[in-house]
Amino acid sequence: MRILVVRTHPLADSFNAALHERVVGALSAGGHDLDRLDLYADGFDPRLSAAERARYHDASHVEPDMLPYVERLRAAQALVFVHPVWSFGVPAMLKGFFDRLLRPGVAFSIDGARVTPLLSNIRKLGVVTTYGRPRWMVFYVGDLPRRQIVRYVRWFCHRDAEVVYLAHYHMNASTPQTRATFLARVERRMRQF
Repeated sequence: MRILVVRTHPLADSFNAALHERVVGALSAGGHDLDRLDLYADGFDPRLSAAERARYHDASHVEPDMLPYVERLRAAQALVFVHPVWSFGVPAMLKGFFDRLLRPGVAFSIDGARVTPLLSNIRKLGVVTTYGRPRWMVFYVGDLPRRQIVRYVRWFCHRDAEVVYLAHYHMNASTPQTRATFLARVERRMRQF
């Protein structure tokens, strides 16, 4: 399976970097063809400009700097996101990636009030993430990152697309043992991906 792995964290020595390497190692061991995208290392610009927003509904137009990302998305059969949760949301860089990439002509088509998903090539979604706060607080606030990917991003994909969502909660109180346990869980689940 061709998998686009999207990493969103600015630090190369973070726990997120360790998670990303574990994900890549496990998926590679499973024989998958990986396309690794590190949004920070790639210099991705998450800003939706005024001109881009004005042309947003023109399905025939994609900003030139977005064309490589569109091609990578269309070539993928699965997406795996590796990111932290900051301020109870996905990082601004990843939010901008969604804003600029999941648009008419790429992720969906619009005909009046009818919206049709276009990413039927994506049959599986994976998320590996960390939350700073405990699980009860995340759910109390509404767990927007989970809903954003499991409901929103998945909606554009194949109608039977499967989702694997792996989260380590309360990173602010994590220990070497809790992190090691989560790394092992991630490796196990990604090997089954």
